[in-house]
Amino acid sequence: MTLSQFKSMFAAVVVLLLVAGLAQACPTCKDQMAADPAAYNIARGYFWSVLFMLSMPILIITGLGSYFYWEVRRAYARQAIEEALNPPESQAVLPNS
Repeated sequence: MTLSQFKSMFAAVVVLLLVAGLAQACPTCKDQMAADPAAYNIARGYFWSVLFMLSMPILIITGLGSYFYWEVRRAYARQAIEEALNPPESQAVLPNS
């Protein structure tokens, strides 16, 4: 990493830390929590619902991908067993006469 890259990276981190206070929460949630401490549970509910919705596509794709992977593995294993038990005619071993 060169010095100019390090300086620009450091500047980006400093700007990010300075701006982080502005992005703490949406204005409605922030104002409501300041006025009513019981509103914390509502904000926490929103947090968990958004987290749940964001995780669903990843879980569904991972589940389907795993299922298809195991099905292909089972098919290859089944095919290998069938080939071992019943070799094709061209590969059959002929007895010595």
